[in-house]
Amino acid sequence: MESKSSVIKEVRKILDKNLELRGLRKTPERYAIINEIYSYNHHFDADELYNRMIKKNYRVSKATIYNTLDLLVNIDLVSRHIFKDNLAKYEKSFGFKQHDHIILDNDEILEFCDPRIQLIKNSVEEMFGVEIKDHSLYFFGTKKKK
Repeated sequence: MESKSSVIKEVRKILDKNLELRGLRKTPERYAIINEIYSYNHHFDADELYNRMIKKNYRVSKATIYNTLDLLVNIDLVSRHIFKDNLAKYEKSFGFKQHDHIILDNDEILEFCDPRIQLIKNSVEEMFGVEIKDHSLYFFGTKKKK
C-alpha cells in the first residue's frame, strides 16, 4: 500500500497533466482541494468540502469547489455517487479498489467488496457480448437492532 504522501504526489501529477491538456490554470485552490479530498476517509458532499476548506482559511468559492469536483470526476481522481435525495456524494478514487455501497437510513455509508459481483460482471459481458468498464451497486437499508 502506498503512503498517503506518495498517493497525493501521484494524484497531483495526474492533475497537472490534465490541467495542461485542457489549457486550465494550475491554481493553488485546485491543489488545496485535491489535498483535502485525499485526506478524507469517508464520503462527502460539496458543501462539506467547502465548509472544511473555509474552516482551514482557504479562500475558495462554492463555484470553485463544484468546478474542481467536476474536473476531478472527469479525470477519474474522484468518484461521484447519487445515493439518495438526489444529493451527490464524492470519494477519492485513485489507488482504491472497486467496491460497492450499502446506504443506511441514518446516512451511514458502508463499503464492501464481494468477488461474486466480478463473476456476475464477467457472465453479463459474455452473455451480451459487451465490455463493462464500470459499475455501481447500491443497497439501501436499515441497521438491524442487536
